[in-house]
Amino acid sequence: MPEPSDSARAAALRELLDVERWERLEPWAVARVRVRGADVAPSVVVKWAEGGPVQGRGAGWRLRTEVAALRFLRDDVGIGLAPRVIAADTAAGFVVLEDLAPRTALDRLLRRDGAAAHGDRLAAFARALGELGAATAGRAEGYYARRAGLGPVDPAADRAGRLAPYRDRGIEHAVGLGVPLEAGAATEIGAVVDELAAPGPFLALSNGDAEANNVLLHAAGPADARLIDFEFAGYAHALTDAVCLHVPGPAWMTVGDPAEGPDLAGHYRRALARGVPEAEDDRRYGFGLAAACVSWALIRLERFALLDTRPPGDRSRPQLVATLEAAAHTARSHRGLPRLTAWLQRIAVLLRGRWPDADQDFTDPVRFPAYQARHAPSM
Repeated sequence: MPEPSDSARAAALRELLDVERWERLEPWAVARVRVRGADVAPSVVVKWAEGGPVQGRGAGWRLRTEVAALRFLRDDVGIGLAPRVIAADTAAGFVVLEDLAPRTALDRLLRRDGAAAHGDRLAAFARALGELGAATAGRAEGYYARRAGLGPVDPAADRAGRLAPYRDRGIEHAVGLGVPLEAGAATEIGAVVDELAAPGPFLALSNGDAEANNVLLHAAGPADARLIDFEFAGYAHALTDAVCLHVPGPAWMTVGDPAEGPDLAGHYRRALARGVPEAEDDRRYGFGLAAACVSWALIRLERFALLDTRPPGDRSRPQLVATLEAAAHTARSHRGLPRLTAWLQRIAVLLRGRWPDADQDFTDPVRFPAYQARHAPSM
């Protein structure tokens, strides 16, 4: 029976679980485990930390964060949007979670069938993100009490976001390319940083990696979403979790217009407003969303130096252009950050000229439908 390599962890797991079958879910440090006995479900999911750098895939602080977030949601907030923690030993470096099968990751369904076939599931995803923010707004103290009980934590770093340093590198790339940051745009960048660092009523528990691969739903039947992978969770601006509905994440060329089709933007906003009434204020909501989307685009721009070395036809290059333009479109639609929006557009124009293969119409719904994967699907 394959087990995690660390002997202490393996021994602790054997004491806890009467294992019948162990199925490693590559490439993650995750396994689905069939167990004997009446104290646990017939099947559970085990996640473990494999060590490594602070930002690395297996850093122990990520496991502690996930355990704290999931227990906070279930035991303190009382919502079932995420898997239940059955047992955890953060010293040994593992957690045993409720198995949410036969639900499957939304991104797999989108890659297989296209977004048009799963409008109800996309809507459920958007609602779940809004419900997460609504249920947890104003409860940061309770979360951090739980999290601090498992090890050191920096709430200010959570609000800033783990990728915030990349935003400055993205700005440096743009300036180096010959798109100077004029005074007005620089002032608006300052306003973006201030908004994200001090969200006010929009401060809520963020999943930290809100993308379609981190939500599980049934392939058919009720679209009851469950959010997973809270390893980067923390209290941050709630609208950072809405960015994935407006701007492509790493896996997608496009995400479409969330106001069209199943109205993902509307589903998210209405759900959030049930716990954060300020989400009904067009000015406050629009500025927060614009700030979150623009910040994400600048973070992604940090990859320019790498993408510039790739050969023509590599889809990561047009994806970066699509990301910049989608963020600019979102900010413009909500009448926010006009100078910064214009600056993003100038960067996109420059990249289109530098990379002719990226000079495409990403608004064409035939060539670039919603949730078109950057890579060919592997099912």
